[in-house]
Formats: sequence, C-alpha cells, structure tokens
Amino acid sequence: MLTRFEADIRIASRADEPRLLHEFFEHQVRIRPEHPAIECNGEVATYLQLDRLSDRIAMLLHRRGIRPGSLVALYSEKSLRLFAAMLGVLKAGAGYVPIDPRFPKARIQSIVADADVKIVFSDGVLARDLAPHVSAEVVCLETELAQNAEMAPPLAPVAITPDDACYVIYTSGTTGRSKGAVLTHGSIVMNTAMTANMHMRTSADIVVTGLPCAHVYGNVVMNGAFLCGYTLVLLQRFDAEEALEAIDQYRATLFEGVPTMYNYILGAASLAQRKLTSLTRVTVGGQTMPLPQLEATRARFGCPILELWGMTEIAGLGTTHPLYAPEKLGSIGLPLPFAQCKIAKLNNLVEEAAVGEFGELLFRGPTTMRGYYGKESETAEVLLPDGWLKTGDIAYRDVDGYLYVVDRLKEMIITAGYNIYPSEVERVLAEHPAVRLVAVGSVPHGAKGEVAHAYVVLTPNAAIKSEELEEYCRSRLAAYKVPKAFHFVCDFPKTSSGKIVRRELWKLSPP
Repeated sequence: MLTRFEADIRIASRADEPRLLHEFFEHQVRIRPEHPAIECNGEVATYLQLDRLSDRIAMLLHRRGIRPGSLVALYSEKSLRLFAAMLGVLKAGAGYVPIDPRFPKARIQSIVADADVKIVFSDGVLARDLAPHVSAEVVCLETELAQNAEMAPPLAPVAITPDDACYVIYTSGTTGRSKGAVLTHGSIVMNTAMTANMHMRTSADIVVTGLPCAHVYGNVVMNGAFLCGYTLVLLQRFDAEEALEAIDQYRATLFEGVPTMYNYILGAASLAQRKLTSLTRVTVGGQTMPLPQLEATRARFGCPILELWGMTEIAGLGTTHPLYAPEKLGSIGLPLPFAQCKIAKLNNLVEEAAVGEFGELLFRGPTTMRGYYGKESETAEVLLPDGWLKTGDIAYRDVDGYLYVVDRLKEMIITAGYNIYPSEVERVLAEHPAVRLVAVGSVPHGAKGEVAHAYVVLTPNAAIKSEELEEYCRSRLAAYKVPKAFHFVCDFPKTSSGKIVRRELWKLSPP
C-alpha cells in the first residue's frame, strides 16, 4: 500500500511530466483546485485562485517585454499577491530575485543593480519609498492588478528548461557582502522533492511559519507547498504568541523555524495552555541550537524536532533528519538523497577528516547553484573543479555517518593562538538555569589578538552576577575558552531570518 507521500509523487510523475517549479504548481491546480494553498493576513487563496492571479501577472510581464533570461525583483511584505507574482514571473519564463523589505535601502539598491533587474514588483508605501532609490522600474502590484482587472487568457507556455534560472537569491551576508546565488529549476525541484521525502511532507500537511520569503529557508517551505500541495499558513512577522495561536487554530501538522523562534516560544506566557496536539513534527535550522533547548522543545511540542542544515548556494537543505529514522538531537542529520557531504581537513581539503575530527564541511550534489551572478572569481573560490562546494562550516561526523556542525569557520575566535568555537561556549552557558539566550562573539585584544565575550539574556526574574557565570564556565571549559566578559542584554542583532549576527555583538559591549 502506498503512503500518502508516495501516492502524491507517483501522481505528479504521470501528469504531463512536470519538470519546472511552476509546472508542479500547475499540477496541484489540476488535481486539487479548491484546496487552500496560502493563508496570509487573514486572506486565503486556493490553488486555482492563485493560478488565475499568477496568469494575469505573467501576461502583464510579457506585455512589458520580460522574456526568458530576464530577472524580476520582488520587494514586498508577505501577501497573496507576492506569491502570485513569484509564479507569474516563472510562467513568463523569467527568474525572480526576492528582496526582504527589512533590508536597508543601500543593500536593496546594490542587489537590484548587481542582478541587472529591469522591473521591481512591490506594493503600496514600499513601492513609493523604493522608486527614487533604484534605476529599475518599480511596479506597484496592487495598483497594476486593479487597473488590469480583466481575466486575460493564460500566456502560452514559454520554452525554458530545468537548467534555466528559477531565482537568484542573495546570501544573508552575516560574514560579508552578499552575493546572488543562481539557482535553476532543476536544483530547486530536486531539493524540494528530497526534503519532502526526508520530512514525509504531503498534501495533507498544514504548515505554519514566520520565516521570511526572501530567505532560502522560507523558499524551501513555500516550494514544498507548490510541489506537495499542502496548505501554507504565513505569519507576517514572527511573534511567539501568534505562532502558538496559528498552530492551534489551523491544526498545523508542521511548524518551521530557527532557534531564536523556539526560544521565544518556550518563554511565551500562554505556552502552558496551548494544546499543540496536531503537530507531527517541527523543523529547526539556520544556526546550531543548544541541547537543553532542543530537549525542551522536543518535550513541549510532543513531536520529533527535525534539525537541518542548508545554504543559499544549494537551493535549501543539504542535510536533515529523516522523519522515519531514530533521533540524534544535536546532529544536523544525513545528506539529502543524491547528495554527498565530506568533512575535509582544515589544512588540506583533499584529505578527509577521521570520525570525530573537526574539519570543513563540503557539499556536492545536483542542488548546487550554477554560480554567483556575474561573479566568476567569487564562484571559483567556493565551488571547486570536482564539484565540491566549500560551505565555510566546521563540522564532524560520528561512526553512524551523522553530521554535527561546530561553528562557522569565519566566526572561530583565535585567542593567543588557541581556537575557540563560539557555539561550544554557548552550549555550556545555555545549560545554566538563569540563562534564557546566549551568544558569544569576539572583541579585539592588544596582546591576544581577540578574546571571547558572552552576551546573555536572562530568564525572567533571574538574578546572577558575571562572576558566577565565569565560575560556571571555568568548571566546564578550558581556561582559554572562558569568556573574558559577560554582558547582560535584552536581545541580539539578527538577520531578517532570525539568525544571530555574531560579528555585530561587539556593539552591545559598553565602551
């Protein structure tokens, strides 16, 4: 007997052989037209409604001269129009560039120029505010659709292949200037399908998330709906109470987030009263999560927590835990099907590190980006001739082949010649009952080059001195790993996806 997932995929493989991302969406329109696709801001669109709206946008783009090879930027808050625009761009044969509304204007201007964007789809006030800052034409979706309300005939299918660009998504820039990773239809469909396989995603799922749509993790969740036919419930911005309410209200089967989201949920005032019984699994990615918080999340949600690891450059996930395999909390799991991971020695990327030995995580597989847009030299720095992609993450593997991320190579702190991995120190401090959240960053030091400082958010009503936390660390860490200062703060600098930006933590230190 077929599982629900196997049945969905088998049906998809028969119907007109979809190969492009929007073709999989169109398959969902044929088999479940009235099924809710997206719920956002209190509005709901079925697969058929989203299809018709995206057809209008595709025709609008065609009339404006957009053809295969063009790139259209999407700069908007989450809305049904935004998702229709994503599909409309693809139906027109073009690729899209998602831009988060929280990006500063200078970064938006840089992305639009770097990607040679000719049209930016935006909405309302955002459109008016952006227009003076970019050379591209800024089109207000709401206004344009209102002026062209007639139902235009669908645009004839445009001849593109799985090797053509689906979207160019810019890296988060947590360690430097962001670059646009060119991701093809083939790489995205493969990543989405293999993620669905590992997580057992099906059309029966109801997925709640507050992840930004301009981030690769958010795109993984969105693309899963297009491929599997589930219902996606989007929070405009993450709020712990709103997330909990949405999970119970919509009877969500899956919640997706980053570590900081789960930390805020664990501290939510209404958590004890929530049922959360509909959840069958939750996912967490973006950064490492301390074991105590993983255990607390697993216990309160009452379902498996699937840790994952991914990158913009590989169209989403590279590794994750299969839902059908034993749990190993703290591990990022196993490579996706058809992908390979290797732990290479830090001083020799050709040689593989031994079991338990720290090295750089390398990735190879069909989901890898075509390259950075217009940046051949930067592409060559990370994408090796034999197909291995340098991830910049320090990791190790255990005897069963499960992978564990230690930290970002660029975030390793070198103090007087000794290596300090911030996440190791964070894991120790996270076990202290007075610590709700913790992040460790580097501060320049005249004699030692740089030293570690800890930035701590205390649990409610907790009172503790820096000296106590220092002593706590000394009993559990080598002396050189103990932070040289502890700063009590209210929050941390974060990216739009919720990642803590360690390179900006020093700004929280008192002068």
